[in-house]
Amino acid sequence: MFASSKGVAVLLGICIATITTAFLYLVPGVPQYAFLIVFILSFASSYLLINILLEFFFFREISNMYDILDKLRSEDFSFINETSNKTKNPFKKINQEIYSYASIKQKEINELKKLEAFRREFLADVSHELKTPIFAAQGFVLTLLDGAIKDKNVRTKFLKKAAKSLEGLDMLLDDLLTISQMETGEIKMKFSHFNLFETAQDAADQLESKAEKKNISILIEGDYNQGLYAYADQQRIFQVIINLISNAIKYTKEGGKVEISFEAGKNEVTTYVKDDGIGIPPEHIKRIFERFYRVDKSRSKVKGGTGLGLAIVKHIIEAHNFKVGVISTINEGSTFSFKLKKGQEVQKELYEEEY
Repeated sequence: MFASSKGVAVLLGICIATITTAFLYLVPGVPQYAFLIVFILSFASSYLLINILLEFFFFREISNMYDILDKLRSEDFSFINETSNKTKNPFKKINQEIYSYASIKQKEINELKKLEAFRREFLADVSHELKTPIFAAQGFVLTLLDGAIKDKNVRTKFLKKAAKSLEGLDMLLDDLLTISQMETGEIKMKFSHFNLFETAQDAADQLESKAEKKNISILIEGDYNQGLYAYADQQRIFQVIINLISNAIKYTKEGGKVEISFEAGKNEVTTYVKDDGIGIPPEHIKRIFERFYRVDKSRSKVKGGTGLGLAIVKHIIEAHNFKVGVISTINEGSTFSFKLKKGQEVQKELYEEEY
């Protein structure tokens, strides 16, 4: 009974009423019925005040603490949501501290679960991606060792295929190393003013032969003979444009086209790489920048690539404090875009800032 606010209030009410009535005996001339009235009034008022005080300031908050602790023990964090109520009630403050601690731990647990799932998926993807070129090269070499090496034509053909598989493996390891170094901060962006238009032209020229194999034309729109300057890491932005154009060529149908265009603002310049390829389903757009994520794994294997190109693009652009944009329509094509700080024309190398 006394483990509740009502029980404690009854006990304290009786004590207070008894003491008050006892003091009244010291006053001469008080009628007998007055003692009863004083006792009842003292008890009633004391009971009500003490019960309300204990219920709302102590027992309710203590009960909430036990509820939270029980849920924490059972790993039920569904009660958690953000709160910032301020109170002078010390018990409520303790309750909020427990609540905040549980909220932080729940976020940590969720993050660890995501990382664990990502780690398992990443290891599975890496293992699969590494096996493909290794097994291919191993198969060609073993075939040669089994006797095919004596045939000059077969020998040359198989050695070229083995070399191509090993080149693919080397590209994959290079891309993995690049992403790893970016995530750990080992690669620093070397900022400088450079001609973005010329950089895009150089990237297009480098991939021209690849586009010609599919009869795809690479078009650079806009008249920027006077130059279009950006302030960024030129080498990394060249890598971004190469990856985006290469990706566009890969998923554009034969006879299609890849368009590169620019939009110069007051403080920023935006680069667009547009293709008229197969497009990306809406449910996949949020994940295409993940490592090894492929919208169509079977077709992607045929088309080649390490599956890390867009992940590298994302890391580089985010290192410049911007985001990569994507707009895509099925069977109509996709447009990738990214922004950079606007640069200024330089006659000679000015300076480089590293951070």
